[in-house]
Amino acid sequence: MARSTSRTEGGARGTAGSAARAGRATGAVAPRARRRAPAAASAADADAPAAAPRAARRAPKRAAAPRAEARRRAAPAVEEATDGGAPSVAGKALVIVESPTKSKTLGKFLGRGFSVMASNGHIMDLPKSKLGVDIENDFEPEYEPIRSKNQALARLKAAARAAERIYLAPDPDREGEAIAYHLAQALKPARKPMLRLTFNEITERAVKQALAQPRELDMNLVNAQQARRVLDRLVGYKVSPLLWKVFYFGLSAGRVQSVALRLLAEREDEIERFVPVEYWTLEADFETARAERFTARLVRVAGEDLEQGQLRGEGAGARAAELARELERSAARVTGVQTAPRQVHPRPPFITSTLQQTAFNRLGFTSQRTMKIAQQLYEGVTLGREGSVGLITYMRTDSPRLAGEAIAEMRAWLAARLGADYVPESPRQFRGKKGAQEAHEAIRPTSVERTPEALRAHLTEEQWKLYDLIWKRAMASQAAPAEYLATTVEIEAGRLGMRASGRVLKFPGFQKLYGMDEEDDAAEARLPELAAGEPLSLAREAVVAEAGVVRPEQHFTQPPPRYTEASLVKALEEENIGRPSTYASIVGTITARQYVTRDRGRLVPTDLGRTVVRVLVEEFPDVFDVKFTAGMEDELDGIEEGVQEWHRVVGDLWRPLSKDLARAEKDVARLRGLVQAPTDVVCPRSGHRLVRKFGRRGAFLACPGYPECKYTRPVEEQEMPQPVEGTCETCGSALVVRTGPYGRFISCARYPECRYTRRVTLGIKCPKCGEGEIVEKRSKRGKVFFSCTRYPACDFAAWDRPVARPCPNCGAAFLVRKETKKGASLRCLTCRMSFPSDESGA
Repeated sequence: MARSTSRTEGGARGTAGSAARAGRATGAVAPRARRRAPAAASAADADAPAAAPRAARRAPKRAAAPRAEARRRAAPAVEEATDGGAPSVAGKALVIVESPTKSKTLGKFLGRGFSVMASNGHIMDLPKSKLGVDIENDFEPEYEPIRSKNQALARLKAAARAAERIYLAPDPDREGEAIAYHLAQALKPARKPMLRLTFNEITERAVKQALAQPRELDMNLVNAQQARRVLDRLVGYKVSPLLWKVFYFGLSAGRVQSVALRLLAEREDEIERFVPVEYWTLEADFETARAERFTARLVRVAGEDLEQGQLRGEGAGARAAELARELERSAARVTGVQTAPRQVHPRPPFITSTLQQTAFNRLGFTSQRTMKIAQQLYEGVTLGREGSVGLITYMRTDSPRLAGEAIAEMRAWLAARLGADYVPESPRQFRGKKGAQEAHEAIRPTSVERTPEALRAHLTEEQWKLYDLIWKRAMASQAAPAEYLATTVEIEAGRLGMRASGRVLKFPGFQKLYGMDEEDDAAEARLPELAAGEPLSLAREAVVAEAGVVRPEQHFTQPPPRYTEASLVKALEEENIGRPSTYASIVGTITARQYVTRDRGRLVPTDLGRTVVRVLVEEFPDVFDVKFTAGMEDELDGIEEGVQEWHRVVGDLWRPLSKDLARAEKDVARLRGLVQAPTDVVCPRSGHRLVRKFGRRGAFLACPGYPECKYTRPVEEQEMPQPVEGTCETCGSALVVRTGPYGRFISCARYPECRYTRRVTLGIKCPKCGEGEIVEKRSKRGKVFFSCTRYPACDFAAWDRPVARPCPNCGAAFLVRKETKKGASLRCLTCRMSFPSDESGA
């Protein structure tokens, strides 16, 4: 499967080229060990610490109290692989998990015949100093022990030699299976039976079920993890150096993180291209003869329905004002009342992605914070005399399935605490999307009796908040739906048609536990009892204080919102990018690399991030394509299911990647020019226009004449907006001149409510059409050019910057500024004559 080099075993190597060979390699150990009688000490134990066997035979110095002695006999040895001293494992079963907290919780359910130790995560990995993948040898990874784990590994080996048998119990996913595989390889010389234990919750029932049904290593899971690791290493180690040459040392590219960054950058492009459209609405407050007030909205004029109740087009504001006056003069009456029962069903229990989304929306937790707290709840929290207790099931899952026993417990709790009305007739089952790991469960409490309020004194504030969310969502998923009575009222006022709608809660169902999600929390206007034909009048007072009774209101369409962590995770899941174990790290990585900043909870790609994406997408169109990345995720799932071979999957990525790399390496000079944006700032030494570059400390301005001219300066903060003549063409507000990273531009003073912008022209009439003016623009590849404001009616374009100076030779209205390594010059596009440039850069 992989080439594995151990420094602690004199350079001995264990290799398995495929799932079958690896299965035989690990499986051969257990049968041989089972055929011989296990012994507490053997030739293999010669270098094991002698204190452990002697301590096992030694009688206690003094008699313990009967109750304490009983507890001592029942308690297993719980060891951390990093502790000093020798583990007391002789003659016992050794159980290895990842974390000390998990070992502490697990130890409660095992008798004295077990010793629990923690590996503290992975013990083997690809080397940090080199690629660590033998591309010529079918992408074989070259694993080596993690240096910081050498002491832990030595203790595990000593314990394995003393143990009777070994159970590998890391987490029940690809990553956990890979940890178990590397442990099996490292402990193979102990020649002891080794089996895999998996459980989705750390409870006595689950652990004993796992012990009753241990299994061999699942090499499909191992190979799926290995394929992902190799894919990520190839992309990271091969593409990142290209970014160092184009930008600066230390930047990174990632197979999944860069695609996530692409989503953010493309959303930012959408926002910048967005042109708001004005529309108007008309609302009015009506009153019945019984002085009951409610609000209705204009939906129809002269029998013609308004699209979404909106007035659009030229003169929409004037039309809205005219219709408001018409409404004030018209008699109104009810023409129809419709009522219908509506049900709102509970959402499924949490999976990883929905937990991260909801924790962000409701609690303000980042994805990484959510997963850190969930890990604590899963591995175990000390609950007084109960000791360490695992409170939730495994938190990395894409399956909303609940175990039958858990559903039965939930339904019984709901019936006993809330009543039979709150329990649906049949259990509610949820199915995941295609490819979901149905062997896993959704995230749920391990015991419904441990209510959030009962645990409040034992949990930190953030632990309690997340547990409260998980417990209520899981319980609500098995509760009855909420029931509403929805009402729609149609009103006629002359030729105007108005509509009022609302709903009244009749039975809370699951919402008694969980409340309403934002998308379910619709306006719940209570409408009075109304009948067809009933006359209405405009209200004497507005329903909303300080608002008019008849309200024509101006609106503008809004651009798509920037992603939050929650909405980005949702988008990644919908696009089939990444998996539950990777969502949290994606945002953390692109933020740490300064590709993204946060603005009021929104993720904003930086100029560096957007420029990096532009380079990656242009140079590696397949590798950083959303659909290609999603396809790779399906291939990894296929490896896990045993229908894909991992070497072939890696090759499917390596072929386009290697081809694109070869081309990009020859294109570094052009790419540097692509990312260095020219500015209007002139170098005081050479007269060149400074370009914007990126460095470790952020963006800066530098002379393009480097290394002859080494002038640099920081990018100054944007100046305060300055008023300018004219009004916004979108909303009619004042205009201001703002300074951005690429020069000045004109925008609406109401930004960001109104996003109208236009470029500051150069004050030069277009030489082709004579009507438009010349403005600076940027091509799709980021290169600056100049064109007419009347484009596409006029297609004038020039790469060189026009200067408002007539040609001394032919009298043309302007010249263009040419910049080369030899310096700047002025040239006429009409007669092609060149002239020297002055120091001002004109």
